[in-house]
Amino acid sequence: MTETQPDLGRKKWITLGVLALGLSMVVLDGTIVSVSLPVLIDQLQLSFTQAQWINSIYAVVLAALLITSGRLGDRLGRRTMFAVGVVIFLVGSILAARAHGAAPLILGRVIQGVGAAGVMPGTLATMNAIFRGRDRTIAFAVWGSVISGVAAIGPLLGGWLTTYFTWPWIFLVNIPLGALVLIGLVLFVPETRAGKNAPGLDVDGFLLSAIGFALLVFALIEGQTYGWWKPLREFPILGWHWPATAPISPIPVLLALGALALYLFVRWEQHRHLVGRSALLDPALFKIRSFRWGNITAFLVALGEFGLLFVLPLFMVNVLGLSTLGAGYVLAAMAVGAFLAAGIAEGIVRRYGPVRVVQLGLAFEAVAVALAALFVSPHISGWWLAVLLIGYGIGLGLASAQLTGVVLADVPPQNSGQGSATQSTVRQVGSAFGTAVIGALLSGALAHDLTNRLAKVPDLPSKAADTLATATRESAGGAIPGVRAHGAGSAIVDALSRAFTDSTRTTLLAAALILLVGLASASRIPNRPYTGTPAEDAAETPEGQDN
Repeated sequence: MTETQPDLGRKKWITLGVLALGLSMVVLDGTIVSVSLPVLIDQLQLSFTQAQWINSIYAVVLAALLITSGRLGDRLGRRTMFAVGVVIFLVGSILAARAHGAAPLILGRVIQGVGAAGVMPGTLATMNAIFRGRDRTIAFAVWGSVISGVAAIGPLLGGWLTTYFTWPWIFLVNIPLGALVLIGLVLFVPETRAGKNAPGLDVDGFLLSAIGFALLVFALIEGQTYGWWKPLREFPILGWHWPATAPISPIPVLLALGALALYLFVRWEQHRHLVGRSALLDPALFKIRSFRWGNITAFLVALGEFGLLFVLPLFMVNVLGLSTLGAGYVLAAMAVGAFLAAGIAEGIVRRYGPVRVVQLGLAFEAVAVALAALFVSPHISGWWLAVLLIGYGIGLGLASAQLTGVVLADVPPQNSGQGSATQSTVRQVGSAFGTAVIGALLSGALAHDLTNRLAKVPDLPSKAADTLATATRESAGGAIPGVRAHGAGSAIVDALSRAFTDSTRTTLLAAALILLVGLASASRIPNRPYTGTPAEDAAETPEGQDN
């Protein structure tokens, strides 16, 4: 398969700016909602589970469609696919902004995810086509920096918009950004497409991967609703109801079916390659050590990051009493850290190599999150929390900016498009699982900690304690400000705040553990000294291939 390679001269840097702006728009929407969740929960009367869906469904849809849309872009033209994606994304943004309840808001987020899937793979694939040599290394670093930097800025923008305007503006802000991207596409971005493609469209592979991801995320999010093992309530399935008296909950069954679908997806992709048909994924790429372990690391980084972005705003707004703007300022400390990392990264890369920088970044992240878990309390200063998040941001900036180049370092040039689409998918799967896993852990911890803390409140009837615990858990802590405002006893408010703090500490420790596992996986990536040569030069040697 031969790439079309337009020669743009210096104009390619303007092209990179347009691609980065489009990437910024879709990455921004993955995090701008996080800090706004307390406002959405309050104004739209959302449950904990609905809040999780609003936060994660975007990444679920994006992950499910990324490889498919990337392959369509290879065939139909990446700029065309990019432009279609932007238009669909803007339609979804308008629908989300006009929503008056959970269902239409979730629908808007689904459509946004479809549009984002048309945008994201086109950025890397177009960069692959127009950049060569050291310029490609710089372009990859810009791509990774945009992901980490914009992801960190999103909460601040969300807090500012919900404080000084209204929550629909977290979606309407995409309209002017999208218009600028469309103009830039017409003026500065060339049309590129892959050369000869294998025949056929891998519809079966798409369905198996989408079903697998959807079932796993659904089960993780809905586990606390329907029961992780024993059924808690009836579960409707296409007109039939899984009875609450069944010996087992539907959740473990759905988890098993999701895992089975993904296993069948991998086997199907192997079959497609053997018979010479077009496939979404080349499993042989995972025989490349740097690609395999780099993707595992990228998944764990995204899982930890988006898990934190789900939990911390709820804690800061509901327990610390910060406004969404105040919480946004605290979370923006991650962007400060990422900016500082950008200033020191190149020197470290030159001396120790990009893999060592990824490992250093993950160590920074894990230590910062562990310290946050150690010091978190109902009265912790927002400034002190921000200092800890600066350390996390430094780690995120070091790790994320280098991961793209590390993952693709040994991928042959003819497979670079599929390799980049796969690593983008892995990041998005990690984002979706971050909200699902950390959210499920937070819900389970709240059920335990609220009961324990409220049981120690003097003269509080058990029925009232159960009501308070249920309301606090189902509102993701949103009931705490209401209880505080209605003048409930200080002992009750203190018990609720301390319980939510305990649960937050549990999730932070879990995130730190996830990042440590990511550090362990990064230690398996082969490191080569930095030479300033392009990644594709190394790709032609078999050193990264496992025997």
